[in-house]
Amino acid sequence: MEEQYIKHRYEPILPKKDEWPVVKLARERKEFVKKVSETAESKILQLTGNNPDILKEELETTLYREKLRIKQNPWAVDPDDEREFWSDVKNSLLHLSTESSLTKTKKLEAYKEVLGKITSRYAEEIASNFKTSHYKFTRSVVTFGFSRLLNAARVKGFKSIFSNQYTLQDKIQITGQTDQIRDLATKGTIVMVPTHFSNLDSILIGWIISVLGMPPFIYGAGLNLFNISIFAYFMNALGAYKVDRRKKNLMYLETLKTYSKEAIQFGCHSLFFPGGTRSRSGMIESKLKLGLLSTAIEAQRANYQNGIQDISGKIFIVPVTINYHFVLEAPGLIQDYLSITGQERYYKENDEFSTSYKISKFLVKFFTKGSDISVSIGRALDVLGNYVDQDGNSLDKRGRVIDTRDYFISDGKITVDAQREEEYTQMLGKRIVEEFHKINRVFSSHLVAFVAFEMIKAKNTKLDLFDLIRLPEEDIVLPYEEFKSACQMVYDKILEMKNQGLIDVAPHMNRPMDEIINHGLDNVGMYHAKRPLIKDKQGNIVTEDMSLLYFYHNRLHGYALEKLF
Repeated sequence: MEEQYIKHRYEPILPKKDEWPVVKLARERKEFVKKVSETAESKILQLTGNNPDILKEELETTLYREKLRIKQNPWAVDPDDEREFWSDVKNSLLHLSTESSLTKTKKLEAYKEVLGKITSRYAEEIASNFKTSHYKFTRSVVTFGFSRLLNAARVKGFKSIFSNQYTLQDKIQITGQTDQIRDLATKGTIVMVPTHFSNLDSILIGWIISVLGMPPFIYGAGLNLFNISIFAYFMNALGAYKVDRRKKNLMYLETLKTYSKEAIQFGCHSLFFPGGTRSRSGMIESKLKLGLLSTAIEAQRANYQNGIQDISGKIFIVPVTINYHFVLEAPGLIQDYLSITGQERYYKENDEFSTSYKISKFLVKFFTKGSDISVSIGRALDVLGNYVDQDGNSLDKRGRVIDTRDYFISDGKITVDAQREEEYTQMLGKRIVEEFHKINRVFSSHLVAFVAFEMIKAKNTKLDLFDLIRLPEEDIVLPYEEFKSACQMVYDKILEMKNQGLIDVAPHMNRPMDEIINHGLDNVGMYHAKRPLIKDKQGNIVTEDMSLLYFYHNRLHGYALEKLF
């Protein structure tokens, strides 16, 4: 049966923009930033046990790391007064260390003042600059621009630029629990957690949220993206708050987590990539960064503490997978991955997604070829990883309704228990990974890349990954019939797993195997200078780039399909 995709824009669930949580947050930005700063400050004081010596140590560590970052890894997007600000912090700390007459209480107060300046700066830097007018403009630019490119590709001739024959929904297939997420967004707060393969993901997800008729979500976007002017505009307009992955100090991380928690509590639907960064290997993320994820659990507990017992205080986690035939940055990403895992055994080159020009060129290429994207919306979970029904009730494994509030109670009342919440975060992380694998959609390109790489591996059992990648391309020839029967074997197993609800398959896979293979070969890595897989003149399967073949193969890692070879 051919799957039905969304072919229309949904009606907005909140037609009045003034009712959008992000608009309310933007109106109260100043007060909100102040609250984030003060809450982060008290959390850090709690973590340092209100001990001036431990606090001093943390301040000095932060200062040292920030000065190192400014010197060794500066970005164009960094504020102009960076050096000045941290020099002031240094002077304050030097001054305090010479003041021997201060009592412990006075000392703590003085260090608290320095801490307050740092958390204020961080909170201001992280906070989003959402503007409704920019959002509307950006949304129309994305839709208009993408649609025009799409029509130019499919309808020949100059007039095609103004044709509306094809819409983005023909190109970007949205599937899965779309009605549930819309429904739950009117009842409680959504935290969307997508897989992350490309820098395009943020803009794509922003567009999808808009097509689903939901108000804009706030989301954490890597500060490095604000270096690229085209992205900076889109990110600011779509409600992004900034995440600077260079900053690993306690004060920054606590301010960032506080921002996320407070925004969720405020009722802003949120989005973060739980993998933390783009998947370097091409695999679906199996180890998640739990920092921001833990903020959803903290916000849920805080809502219960604040006496919000009804559905309006409930937080829903929605896993999403984004499926591409092709990732522009794949060469750079896989080289990063191989250099990290192989250390000195592998030499790395640079990223392809580094300028507005390259991105624009890619978008034109992307929309003028037949490469589809599919976005799968998973079933909503509560913050403990239980499925929820249409009304937002949490269900246990037998489908019985349970009350999540009970999980935060000890001695008859809601309590803060960091260790318990850490365990819940681990549990939630595991459940998200399981759901990613279940809603992942197999494309023809994933199948052919997986089979080819596994066949090459099986013919060279004595070689490890790095030796395999160094195999001379001319030594790698897979006879077509042998390749076809291996594809059929893997595909049969995938269909079996689909029937068990362990994986999903794209509708373009519903055709004879020769056609699936041709479709896969046409699409896999279609714009790379060296193609991961092609047919030679004799009709056999060969590769021009083993490391890229490995990257695209990895999309089917994690299902034990390797055992078939």
